[in-house]
Amino acid sequence: MSQTDNKRFFESLSGAGKAIAVLTSGGDAQGMNAAVRAVVRMGIYVGAKVYFVHEGYQGMVDGGDNIKEATWESVSSMLQMGGTVIGSARCKDFRMHEGRLKAAHNLVQRGITNLCVIGGDGSLTGANLFREEWSGLLAELVEQGLIDEEASQKYSALHIVGMVGSIDNDFCGTDMTIGTDSALHRIIEVVDAIMTTAQSHQRTFVLEVMGRHCGYLALVSALACGADWVLIPEMPPEDGWEEKMCQKLSATRSRGSRLNIIIVAEGAIDRHGKAITSSIVKDLVVQRLGFDTRVTILGHVQRGGTPSAFDRILASRMGVEAVLALLETTANTPACVVSLCGNQSVRLPLMECVQMTQQVQKAMDEKRFEEAVQLRGRSFENNLKTYKLLAHRKPESELPQSNFNVAVLNVGAPAAGMNAAVRSAVRVGISEGHKMFAVSDGFEGFYKGQIKEIKWADVGGWTGQGGSLLGTKRTLPAKHIDKIAEQMRKYNINALLVIGGFEAFLGIMELLAARGTYEELCVPMVMVPATVSNNVPGSDLSIGADTALNAITVTCDRIKQSASGTKHRVFIIETMGGYCGYLASVGGLASGADAAYIFEEPFDIKDLQSNVEHLTEKMKTSIQRGLILRNENSNENYTTDFIYQLYSEEGKGVFDCRKNVLGHMQQGGAPSPFDRNFGTKIAAKAMQWISRKLNESYRQDEGRVFANTEDSACLLGMRRRALLFQPVVQLRDETDFVHRIPKEQWWLKLRPLMKILAKYKTSYDVSDSGQLEHVVLNRPKESEAMAAI
Repeated sequence: MSQTDNKRFFESLSGAGKAIAVLTSGGDAQGMNAAVRAVVRMGIYVGAKVYFVHEGYQGMVDGGDNIKEATWESVSSMLQMGGTVIGSARCKDFRMHEGRLKAAHNLVQRGITNLCVIGGDGSLTGANLFREEWSGLLAELVEQGLIDEEASQKYSALHIVGMVGSIDNDFCGTDMTIGTDSALHRIIEVVDAIMTTAQSHQRTFVLEVMGRHCGYLALVSALACGADWVLIPEMPPEDGWEEKMCQKLSATRSRGSRLNIIIVAEGAIDRHGKAITSSIVKDLVVQRLGFDTRVTILGHVQRGGTPSAFDRILASRMGVEAVLALLETTANTPACVVSLCGNQSVRLPLMECVQMTQQVQKAMDEKRFEEAVQLRGRSFENNLKTYKLLAHRKPESELPQSNFNVAVLNVGAPAAGMNAAVRSAVRVGISEGHKMFAVSDGFEGFYKGQIKEIKWADVGGWTGQGGSLLGTKRTLPAKHIDKIAEQMRKYNINALLVIGGFEAFLGIMELLAARGTYEELCVPMVMVPATVSNNVPGSDLSIGADTALNAITVTCDRIKQSASGTKHRVFIIETMGGYCGYLASVGGLASGADAAYIFEEPFDIKDLQSNVEHLTEKMKTSIQRGLILRNENSNENYTTDFIYQLYSEEGKGVFDCRKNVLGHMQQGGAPSPFDRNFGTKIAAKAMQWISRKLNESYRQDEGRVFANTEDSACLLGMRRRALLFQPVVQLRDETDFVHRIPKEQWWLKLRPLMKILAKYKTSYDVSDSGQLEHVVLNRPKESEAMAAI
């Protein structure tokens, strides 16, 4: 779609004369406020009137001041707040016909026929029932003389779009619900803190997390922290699990570990439907093993705190998509829910998703547990398989004997999540019967012979560690190819797994180019992208980028807060990324920035002047703070200092300026739950690919591996809805080698969204926006896509 077509299509979606109401219902979830903010601002942007409905459905039934018109300023400073500012309540009245009649009357009085509901499956089911009854309710209101026939005709159809706000991630049809990632952040923060005290005293900790009917939080947090045992409602343990668990805990201790972590979902049950509580697990460990054991029940801590960068971006994207969906609905369009599918926003029929969600519970009630896991989707299934693969070590006698040696190395700058990827690769490799070798300090360590065998227990506790425990360097292999080939011959390396950034990509290409000279390099090679810059071609996401985004977001929150109560102030923040503007752009969206200057979107002095004028106008309202992000290499002349001085001069008398260079804090810290799990799963998939390629390329007659085809040197990347293996040769044409970035980058489509939410007039690319899709058990998005955790 051309830019002109795009503008024309977007402008045809006018909201003039329409009224949209937004409400949050059911349990609160971090990120709901970001969704409300996006709905309000996008609605106002397209010319619609937008109303808050306070206290969920109860506010809709009660009417009065509970339904208020929203303004642009009324959602300022809302993005970083947890919970829901407009309130949420369980509402018995709305379940009754009389309550829904009152709600319909309150909406019609204000001309509201578009409803955006943020909540769980119960809230969305209620909204759909309301929509189905709408014409009947209006007829009753006419009959009672509360509205006239003209109003009944004018407001004859109610349009509904749902967004799922639930920390449990228990709604089928979406990879991630709003709030889940933030809840995982809370859990992992607690687990990381508990691990230090548990280690000191050689204790076992039993953690109970939320999830009455869904084990997602328990399962993914177990995967993220490398827990020894996890109990979830979808897959109760086999009979005799007590003995197996105690054997596992005992074996872990005997290998030198000083702690055990057991994670229990609050809805965990055994095969007979009997509850397994955290206290039962504790008593079991104490009685059978005599270990010093403590219980920690996280409770509502998981719902609290500020939303993560992921949840803010997810909610903002969904909020904008929800408004677009409402503008495009007709009287015959079914109620839809806006979902995340891989790395895309999609629209799905609301009741199809609700029915699928109810099928999961039915399968669990009828003890069809395998089916319940399948109904949750392949992402959930993969989490479970990967956890079992990494947590439970098979006895040596049960392992297949492959006689293959696989080397793992980190290349480029450190990125949080690299260690989780290495741990996963090592353990999956050992499970597949390979001998695993760790290479220290990247290609530099490779040619120097810094190679040693790495065992299962050597990578214990690595998931939560930041940086690169193997050591990593930016050195490329080309100058030392002969020595690297020599080391591969010496250690009989049959396959390579390279985890790193753009240097890793270049390194694989150099090794590939040298295959004609050195047969030792004719082995399967796969690269897993890991860099905070997210600038590797062939992948929408890289390990480490999410952690860096969270560091930027948290810092921007604090910086903005430092100006509260002071005069008008604008902050100029410099982010990392080389020539790639991912961190500045997506960080800007997550922190509510007014502008983000990047290399990919050239800007000049007129643009800078326009931004200053825009901020000056905003400062005349109740908005007191401005935030500008600048990618470090966005422009060689318009430096951070230059922009700071320009804004300071031009803003005199209206606002003052401060600047901040975030630097290497974006690279440090413990990896986020997303990066731990993305790293874990993508590395496991890479190792399984290596195993297949080794078997395919093994020459029985020569007794060696020989792989010299293009598809034997691949990059494993996240592409829209799937994880794909792509030959690095084919990625050459997609790459700008001078600036070390892909020629096309998906996140550039999010930039207009940031501008719209900052009150700039712009065109928004709706070419990806959705036609209504359908929920299918094995949809493409479920093909191990896992853009979300």
